[in-house]
Amino acid sequence: MTNPAQQTTASSVEARCVRLLAKAADVASVAPVLETHRLSRGADDVLIEVKAAAVNPSDVKAAIGMMPYAIFPRTPGRDFAGRVIDGPAALIGRDVFGSSGDLGIRRDGTHATHLVVEADAVVEKPAALTFEQAAGIGVPFVTAMEGFRRAGLPVPGETVLIMGVNGKVGQAATQIATWRGACVIGVVRKDEPYEGHANGAVEVVNASAVDIAARVRELTGGKGANIVFNTVGDPYYQAAHKSLALKGRQILIAAVDKIVQFNIMEFYRGQHTYVGIDTLGLSSVATGAVLKELSPGFASGHLKPFAIVPSSIYPLAEARAAYQAVAGSARNRVILRP
Repeated sequence: MTNPAQQTTASSVEARCVRLLAKAADVASVAPVLETHRLSRGADDVLIEVKAAAVNPSDVKAAIGMMPYAIFPRTPGRDFAGRVIDGPAALIGRDVFGSSGDLGIRRDGTHATHLVVEADAVVEKPAALTFEQAAGIGVPFVTAMEGFRRAGLPVPGETVLIMGVNGKVGQAATQIATWRGACVIGVVRKDEPYEGHANGAVEVVNASAVDIAARVRELTGGKGANIVFNTVGDPYYQAAHKSLALKGRQILIAAVDKIVQFNIMEFYRGQHTYVGIDTLGLSSVATGAVLKELSPGFASGHLKPFAIVPSSIYPLAEARAAYQAVAGSARNRVILRP
């Protein structure tokens, strides 16, 4: 018997989708269900058979109402990798990957057997990457690259200080900065080495043992960091501020407490720039443009995907367990494999 999920017409398919029917009260109450929905593509879209989709913290946060613009019911999921089964002739049969700020939040997303997305949003998957690896690139690398694009891309001779260097965005930022020839100093909360790939040496600063800003000044001959990529937010805000070089730029992507003390005089006398990044504001096409800029790095091996461990891969039927793993601050990328 033919699987209904594989029965396609020229532009539509019956897809099995993870569904969030209503906002959950808390993480423990998130209760996704599986439903079958017919997906139809528009003239400028592609229809993708999803081979793998990542689960991001934003997927879980949206499920409990932390993204007020998230719709219900919906299929969650921002990152994906799969094969184009319908669309422009040049794309049919191509293995692609992508991500988005609106998929899975303001419209149905990637946690399904199939996905409809704009043709301009997809990026051809480098042959050396598995579908699971490609699906894990999305949000962390887009966040890192968009931060650098907005703040000014690192160049040889610059120093990039990365707060939370062993987080996924921290690792992506480290890869990009060292790929572009910058020196990287990474901050960790305890005595541990840098865990990710890099194209150069990474100096690690243990925030629990030393004064971050003093150590950064020492390592840079008193100049400070040209760019601070603050992946944590306010807990490192003052240390980041005091670590900035003249005309330095701080990139901010997260917060624990929303309010910090801001020294206006030090800000303008230092000629500093602060850049806020929210990738949820990027469309699928805009996100695709960022990934297309990164793709040559993955093809050349200068950028490497995150390791995907088998225990962090879940079928769609176990989506709740996957979401709970992410909510529990899993160190590994969590992947749904339809």
